[in-house]
Amino acid sequence: MTSNNNIDTTVNGKEQAEAAVPQDPGRRKFLNTAALTGLAGATLSVGLASCKQETTPATGAASAPGAAAAGAAGDMRVERAPGELDDYYGLWSGGHSGEMRVYGIPTGRELKRIPVFNPDLLTGWGITNESKKILGTKPNGDLKYRTGDTHHVHASYKNGTYDGKYAWVNDKIHSRLARVRLDTFECDKITELPNVQGFHGIFPDKRDPVDPNINYTTRVFCGAEFHIPLPNDGRDLDNPEKYGALFTCVDAETMEVRWQVRVDGNMDLCASSFDGKLAACNQYNTENGVHFEDMMSAENDACVFFNIARIEQAVKDGKFTTYGDSKVPVVDGTQAGNPDPKTALTCYVPVPKNPHGVNASPDGKYFISAGKLSPTATVIELEKVLGFFNGDVASTKDCVVAEVEIGLGPLHTAFDGRGNAYTTLFLDSQMVKWNVDAAIKYYKGDTSVKYVVDRLDVTYQPGHTNASMSETMEADGKWLGVGNKFSKERFLPVGPLHPECEQLVDISGEKMRLVADHPVWPEPHDFIIMRRDIIKAQQVYNPDDFPAGIKDASESRVERNGNKVTVHIGSQAPMFSLREFEVKLGDEVTVFLTNFDKVEDLTHGFALPRHDINFIVNPGETRSVTFKADKPGVYWYYCTHFCHALHLEMRGRMIVRK
Repeated sequence: MTSNNNIDTTVNGKEQAEAAVPQDPGRRKFLNTAALTGLAGATLSVGLASCKQETTPATGAASAPGAAAAGAAGDMRVERAPGELDDYYGLWSGGHSGEMRVYGIPTGRELKRIPVFNPDLLTGWGITNESKKILGTKPNGDLKYRTGDTHHVHASYKNGTYDGKYAWVNDKIHSRLARVRLDTFECDKITELPNVQGFHGIFPDKRDPVDPNINYTTRVFCGAEFHIPLPNDGRDLDNPEKYGALFTCVDAETMEVRWQVRVDGNMDLCASSFDGKLAACNQYNTENGVHFEDMMSAENDACVFFNIARIEQAVKDGKFTTYGDSKVPVVDGTQAGNPDPKTALTCYVPVPKNPHGVNASPDGKYFISAGKLSPTATVIELEKVLGFFNGDVASTKDCVVAEVEIGLGPLHTAFDGRGNAYTTLFLDSQMVKWNVDAAIKYYKGDTSVKYVVDRLDVTYQPGHTNASMSETMEADGKWLGVGNKFSKERFLPVGPLHPECEQLVDISGEKMRLVADHPVWPEPHDFIIMRRDIIKAQQVYNPDDFPAGIKDASESRVERNGNKVTVHIGSQAPMFSLREFEVKLGDEVTVFLTNFDKVEDLTHGFALPRHDINFIVNPGETRSVTFKADKPGVYWYYCTHFCHALHLEMRGRMIVRK
């Protein structure tokens, strides 16, 4: 989101609609036909072949963007004057860049890119010793992985809403979970999950399932997509019946893996209940197939629910196994292993084939799973799931209280706190607003109910969506973000790789109102939008948090232990505390750099030519790098971050003698 294009330019929305959406009368038909043809061909006959745009029993009139004035939900201005702050933080994944991104909402101003799984030349993430320790290294000191694929960002909770302490993001490639501190907006821990591949969905819990006094996040749940041999050590390569996928629980504070659950099917996204008792993943490939055709044979897939208290009791009782070198306890959550609901660890609720996304409503009553290949959204009542576990609900099918048509290619759902859900329609290139209670009434037989409230064209193929405070008990129904995968014709052409298009929608009134869009570097996925008052960010580091740092220039020094040299340097604009230091050819050199400046926003850098060294230190911070002095000569280290009128003069010499 690097620009702020205020789209709502007229009272009646006519001019805006013409500018924002190509006026092609066949647009919907073209999008539907092209997408259907390209997605999976004949396979899509599972519910889509006969579905047209207006098959929804009760369609709201499609609203032109800008057609409705902002509602009485407070300040709904998109633009902010110079120096005026945004109302919300937006935390976005960065996709295969491996990073997390921070935007101001509603302006869409990019505030920071947080390196997580990716080496970063600006900050030195993946170069400094401290960041390498978090990322993990091989025995030779090189990074264990240099790639990542972030998808889903979620934050910690207290009393049913965000507490501003942590955010977590996954790496799908290497099955890692990273934690970002929201006081510094920096990654502080990364955990690699054992026994899994294709780790995709995450969600923190919102309270303890047993102790009512623990009303905050203590666990993070992680769903794995891919089946692999268990253990994956070379055995059973040609025996897919031995493959399995695991659901994982990670401790929110220690970031250690607590336990895992073996399940049928691949897990996509995750959600957790507000009472802490349940977590769930929508699932595809419940057939446990290896090839595409094997994954498409069943009539339905599932949303699998996990009874957290029972799982943890099973682990305490020793009812688990382990795989390979991992000591993590793994319990059996397969359907075959849980025939009795009163003792079952899992509950498989049937949903249409190949669902995508599961989201928790702010009232704590429902999880909604989107159909993807089916034009439907499935509403699952959590009380009925708990009733199934207690033996009071006869069938898992009875947990479904609504399954209604909303449009083509539904993927993800957000909420406004007023009973309405907003779902992306990938194939229709639309957002659809629908009322959950009305959908339940319609499903029960009252066909006079109009559950679709509004539709809005977006550009194009929306995937993820979220609204301000959406999956908290404080969902405020102001802003809706829409992440579109295609942006053709929307921005200046920059070659074959297009930016993606993030759009902002005002949802404070009855009609959705498209107000801004922004090009973004591919390929972000999910995001959350959090009120700015929740986050208390540090502006200057406390030097006491860095025991390896020096306190003032008098402590600057060079220490030698054999061929290992440690150099302690301070930076204070416009000078380094050591104007030069000497080492010998072949020495292993570690430089600790401490920023003595205590002025907000006064960052210093340290770059060393011919040694591949570049990193920054913020006010009060200490960071270090280790390298080999393998070339004799003079090497000028210099500050890379503009800090002073004499910034160019801020440098010193490393002299390497033979």
